[in-house]
Amino acid sequence: MIIGETGILFCLVDPTQPQHSLYKRSISRYAQPLITTWPCLAEAMYLTSRRGGWAMQKRVGDLLLEGLFVTYAIAPDLIPRLLELMEQYRDRPMDFADASLVLLAEQTGYRQILTLDSDFFFYRIHGRESFEVLPGEEQS
Repeated sequence: MIIGETGILFCLVDPTQPQHSLYKRSISRYAQPLITTWPCLAEAMYLTSRRGGWAMQKRVGDLLLEGLFVTYAIAPDLIPRLLELMEQYRDRPMDFADASLVLLAEQTGYRQILTLDSDFFFYRIHGRESFEVLPGEEQS
C-alpha cells in the first residue's frame, strides 16, 4: 500500500490547489487505496473546514466512503513511540500527524508515500530507512 499524508487529502478535495489535477491523476494511476492515519484524517478535516467549510469536509469523508483511502489505527501502547519520534525530529518540528505516518511505516513495512511535505525526505523509518517519496504523474 501507499501512504497518503494530510496534504494529499487536502489537495484532492480543493480544486484551487496548484497540484490538484496532478494528484487526482496520480491516485488513479496507482490503482490502490492510500493508507493514512486518524491524526492525518483529523488534520485534513480541520484544514478543509477552514478552507471550504462543511462542503469540503464532506468531500474528504466521501473519499473515505469510496475507499480511496483507508485508515490505520494506532494502538494505545504505541503512543510513547509517537512522542519519541516528535522529540527526535523536534528541530523540523514534527507534528503528531507526521509522527503517526512514520509509526505506520514502522509497523507495516510500507515505505512508499505520496506527499506534498518535504520533511518525508528527512524522516527515517526505524531511524535508518528512508521513505520512497512518490512523484506526481508529470514528475515521473
